Amino acid sequence: MTTEEAGSAPLLDAVLNLSRFHKEHERFYSTAPLETAVRLQRHARTLQALADRWANAQPVTRPASSPYEGAEDLNSEAAIALDGVLFLEGEGRPAEITAMIDELRADADGFARIGAWLDQAMKASWNMAAALLDIEELAAVMGERHRIIGNDWLSAHMQALTAELLARAAEMLERIDLTPAAVRADLGAGRVAPRRLYSAAEVISRAADLCCESAGLVHDNERRWRVFRERVDEVVHGTPRGDRSSHPGPPIPEVPR
Repeated sequence: MTTEEAGSAPLLDAVLNLSRFHKEHERFYSTAPLETAVRLQRHARTLQALADRWANAQPVTRPASSPYEGAEDLNSEAAIALDGVLFLEGEGRPAEITAMIDELRADADGFARIGAWLDQAMKASWNMAAALLDIEELAAVMGERHRIIGNDWLSAHMQALTAELLARAAEMLERIDLTPAAVRADLGAGRVAPRRLYSAAEVISRAADLCCESAGLVHDNERRWRVFRERVDEVVHGTPRGDRSSHPGPPIPEVPR
């Protein structure tokens, strides 16, 4: 295929469009998962702080004077500071833990949807890239294009796994009876609740790690998109950016000796 034929091809116009808007789209997804990871790690630390407290705490048996008293044996100041989790004598499961469970499930649904969409998009991109293989002028940047697709495709699978991890963490927390009476009964028996909290925290922490790895993969595309788009632009419009060999400009005057 000649340069002129390539420049008029609708395929390359579509490629230029994709390389413009998807590059900007990926800038968002190279940072947003990092923000989610920070929030997830905070939740994991909250659960770890409670588990640390309950691993050695002795259950209080005296009756509370007010239903709004903080449970001395169950509360962790770190958990209160991190996520506001506060066990009150006359209440059931802290509202903050209920909100955490709901948030984990919402995040799981979001990652599942995005991962599925990105997986389908990369399948389409892979097929489109095959149509570019015959364009000789793009031979030098096809490695960059396939690396972009590969990074995004791997990110899609990471997001799908992140969704599964977060859904499972929510299920793990839901299965723990976190009313003050139940936790105290557990403290006086086998102390299973803190072990369950440690496990849920591990699962959430792994999901946070995958968020960071996914963001890193997408961030790796930044330069690759730029190199690929510049070359496609050169093929479409004919003149390389910064190439002034055909437009030398005015002559430089000779300096008298």
